[in-house]
Amino acid sequence: MSRQIPALSRRALIGVLAAVPLALPACTAAPPPLVLAAASLQEAMRAAADAWARMGHLRPTLSFAASSALARQIVAGAPADLFVSADMPWMDAVEKAGRIVPGSRAVLLGNRLVLVAAAGNPRTVPLDQAGPLLAAIGGGRLAMADPDAVPAGIYGKAALQKIGAWDRIAPQLVRAENVRAALALVERGAVPFGIVYATDARASTAVRVAGMFPAGSHPPILYPVARLSQGRSADAEAFRRFLLSPAGKAIFASFGFTPR
Repeated sequence: MSRQIPALSRRALIGVLAAVPLALPACTAAPPPLVLAAASLQEAMRAAADAWARMGHLRPTLSFAASSALARQIVAGAPADLFVSADMPWMDAVEKAGRIVPGSRAVLLGNRLVLVAAAGNPRTVPLDQAGPLLAAIGGGRLAMADPDAVPAGIYGKAALQKIGAWDRIAPQLVRAENVRAALALVERGAVPFGIVYATDARASTAVRVAGMFPAGSHPPILYPVARLSQGRSADAEAFRRFLLSPAGKAIFASFGFTPR
């Protein structure tokens, strides 16, 4: 003879069964892509993620830092889906470590390197030779991303070397952890000048472009994108293709980046 389930137990069982359909989608749904991107891409990449979400996809999760820091995390095994670097060498390091899905690497964007000053500083500084820059800085300080590791700093060092200013200016540098940190030093008035990307200057109302480095004074500023082998999102490849599409590149162009 079968036993009758006590009333309290039946209610508890019904509650558990009712919760199962709600719990299953959360457990089985594919996660949104996790994108590790150079600090200079913040506004543009957020806009691209928003556009992707409006198309009915899960909005990608975005994490920004210096390309050098992100590359080290990826090589150490960080479970991200896409990497967008601000230079080729750090993407090379990730690829050499076997962390890139073969065939997924492509050049996404380009940029320019500029000297910025506080918005209230009207000075214009020609940057085809050392003299005007040295005169503008005088005994003051110059902010830039770490020239030993961070792409913006590496490009900046190359440009300063090209115009013959590096040896004189190096002792006066304020080295920042990434290009946005260098920008913030100028915004706050902590230093009179900084070297950042043109898109960083465009993103801030607190600074103005005091000069633009000649394109030939440093290696081409290129942003490669690649899918990572340790990624978990089934949507990662589709989002990568969206970034590389005319619609995706148009978003970045609206923030001042040069599509490639």
